[in-house]
Amino acid sequence: MSRSSNASRYGSLAEKRAAEKYGLRLDGVHTSWCDAEFGNGNPVEIKSAMHRRANGSPGRFRLFRTYHDRLLEADGYYCFVVYRIRGRGIEVLRTLMTKASRLPSTTWYGAGGHRSSQQTKLCIDTVF
Repeated sequence: MSRSSNASRYGSLAEKRAAEKYGLRLDGVHTSWCDAEFGNGNPVEIKSAMHRRANGSPGRFRLFRTYHDRLLEADGYYCFVVYRIRGRGIEVLRTLMTKASRLPSTTWYGAGGHRSSQQTKLCIDTVF
């Protein structure tokens, strides 16, 4: 399995764990800027990162400005999930639910690739 498909699978597992912990609805909610919602309809974007990258450095959360702006407009939340790989699954190490408006100050820069939005990468230690 490729690194990209593994990351997608681990991200899906992290979304399910976050939904269980915070009582979020996943079914029929997923868009480019929102993965889940609270019972009252407030949107939640779930971001996950491995606690350590392949090179040993701390993991990072990748956010896109266009989606962040949509989340702000909708008075939405981020749910950050830090995990480590365990067998074919994950072990969640930390989670944090926070309003999108409380995101730490960051610098946005060109994303390149298939997305035209600017991006930022937040170190785990910056978020927690």
